[in-house]
Amino acid sequence: MEQSLVELITLISSGCMSEADIARIAAEAAQAYADPEAFLAANPDINYDDDFPIPLGEWVVVGSLPDTVLFQADRYDELFERITGSFSDAVTFTIKPRQLAKVEALRALNSIQVQLSSLYPEKGGYVLVDFSEPLDDELQCVLVYTCDLPRVMALAVEVGIAAAPAYESLRAALAT
Repeated sequence: MEQSLVELITLISSGCMSEADIARIAAEAAQAYADPEAFLAANPDINYDDDFPIPLGEWVVVGSLPDTVLFQADRYDELFERITGSFSDAVTFTIKPRQLAKVEALRALNSIQVQLSSLYPEKGGYVLVDFSEPLDDELQCVLVYTCDLPRVMALAVEVGIAAAPAYESLRAALAT
């Protein structure tokens, strides 16, 4: 489990986290998955409740990711603003967050995905991926290189964290 978590966190962090931080988070999450009671007893400062809709190990992963890796928002313009803010000024975006403010969800998400697909062509661009169960915000996503998407999806299934390409998920949900 720990090695799968290391690989998953490495892939979703796209170089934004150190190997030491990734290893620490994976080790803590693996302990929390294996023995939640012992983990909570050893870490009394952890604010976790059994009523949370995700297991403690997943909560450790999600709660430990920096805001340059895990993007949370209630609206797509806010989400895109957080995403663009995670890139250096050298990266140019053709759309601005304010342009998404009054656009319906699927269209806004499509615009975001088209923009992200054009970045880092050596890796096939990025895919916006819904990650885990949002606890406080409506939207909770990570960016994954397109070439890494199949492996990220397999690892997410293996460790039991919900993950799905955001645009395809919303399109499928609206079609039903």
